Amino acid sequence: MDELSGERLRVRRTTEADVDALVAIRATPEVHAWWRGEDLVAETRLDILANDYEALTIEDLEGRIIGGIHFEEAEDSDYRHASVDIFLDPSVRGRGLGGEAIGVVAKYLFEELGHHRLTIDPAVENTAAIRAYSKVGFQPVGVMRKYEIGPDGNWHDGLLMELLVEEFSG
Repeated sequence: MDELSGERLRVRRTTEADVDALVAIRATPEVHAWWRGEDLVAETRLDILANDYEALTIEDLEGRIIGGIHFEEAEDSDYRHASVDIFLDPSVRGRGLGGEAIGVVAKYLFEELGHHRLTIDPAVENTAAIRAYSKVGFQPVGVMRKYEIGPDGNWHDGLLMELLVEEFSG
């Protein structure tokens, strides 16, 4: 995959040149609440080197980095599917760009890599993300209780959502 294009954005592999912009987005309070980390620079650099998932950068058509999206493939033939996760610059939220980015990646995962199902797992409290994922076609599957540790040190629930290829309209 070199580059995936939507109507208003491009998605491409993350490179070292993207680290500072992605860290700046992840450090915003609105994103950091869901995409925490102690050393965002080190974590973002590790994303580039990861072998178990693909780290991608989202750009607007002017070339400005507006977010990041990852996907991970489960290769076991009995359970083959992909999972997706995304963060977006708060300055561009509310315009449907997150949904567009997910749609572009979903199309690639379905049509080029042959997946039949995608999952995403926002925090139950992240209602804006859940709304955006629902607009793409993701359906709630169930609540994963005490799924992740929050910034307050307590366990928080996650919502497992899925999108089947036959339900995707992108």
